[in-house]
Amino acid sequence: MQGCCGSRSFFTKEEKVEMLKEYKESLEKEAKGVGEQIKSLQE
Repeated sequence: MQGCCGSRSFFTKEEKVEMLKEYKESLEKEAKGVGEQIKSLQE
């Protein structure tokens, strides 16, 4: 989230929650990919 003058320093509680949810989803997808890679290497 950037404005015209660079990154914002302060976010609302709702914005923080949304960013954390997106980060969690990204981590879950990464973990799934790692699991699939491990499985394919073990076959």
